[in-house]
Amino acid sequence: MEKYLDIASEAALAAGTIILDNWGKIETIEEKGRSGDLVTEIDRRAETEILKIIGRHFPEHGILAEESGKLPGTDSEYLWAIDPLDGTTNYAHGYPVSVVSIGLLIAGIAAVGVIYNPFRKELFRAARGLGATLNRRPIHVSRTSELEKSLLVTGFAYDRCQTPDNNYAEFCYLTHLTQGVRRSGSAAKDLTDVACGRLDGYWERGINPWDLAAGIILIEEAGGKISAYDESPFLIETGRILATNGQIHTPLSQALQKAASWSFQF
Repeated sequence: MEKYLDIASEAALAAGTIILDNWGKIETIEEKGRSGDLVTEIDRRAETEILKIIGRHFPEHGILAEESGKLPGTDSEYLWAIDPLDGTTNYAHGYPVSVVSIGLLIAGIAAVGVIYNPFRKELFRAARGLGATLNRRPIHVSRTSELEKSLLVTGFAYDRCQTPDNNYAEFCYLTHLTQGVRRSGSAAKDLTDVACGRLDGYWERGINPWDLAAGIILIEEAGGKISAYDESPFLIETGRILATNGQIHTPLSQALQKAASWSFQF
């Protein structure tokens, strides 16, 4: 596990250097088939560097990367789930909230995770049974025990304008029920903020495995809890996740179920 962590860290730091070196120098911004789903040449360059490093050390492992998809030629129980620049819309607009996310799934279970925030020089690392760290120092989820005293974070899917399953009701309901709900524009960053105790809980839908794989193990190793919205076991392929410090997990789950029938009144 330590070797996987070290190689993932090397790859994340290398990608982070590309992201910072090209800050404000984007030449092309494209949409990937969905309105608002952006990609730049920096995403692709960062991913190429990550794939080169992972491939050099673990050529037999599988790869699932945001820009390249699932690479052919490998059929392994080891699968690297890679987002080279989570928060591309932020990056494209010159808003410095983006991270590199590299997770390793073993037999479908999140086992290793590295998330690097190049703008804050924060390297989050975790592996099954080895704990979670920020810049090599142990981290732990918050101890907030009441939903009313919690600070949450969420996001919205790219198809939010076309589907009624869009998270708007939950966002409004929980904004009234808690001390606030934030939105960073990066699912991987949101998970790091819950893992290190800055935020108490996170939920979102329409998320891809490469956004979640690294953050899942960070949360779990930092003492938090991951599940589906209804507290049933989390399945990464569903793209729906509830992640908390554990203490507000059930109240937040219950609130999500109630949100659809809630109507705002002054």
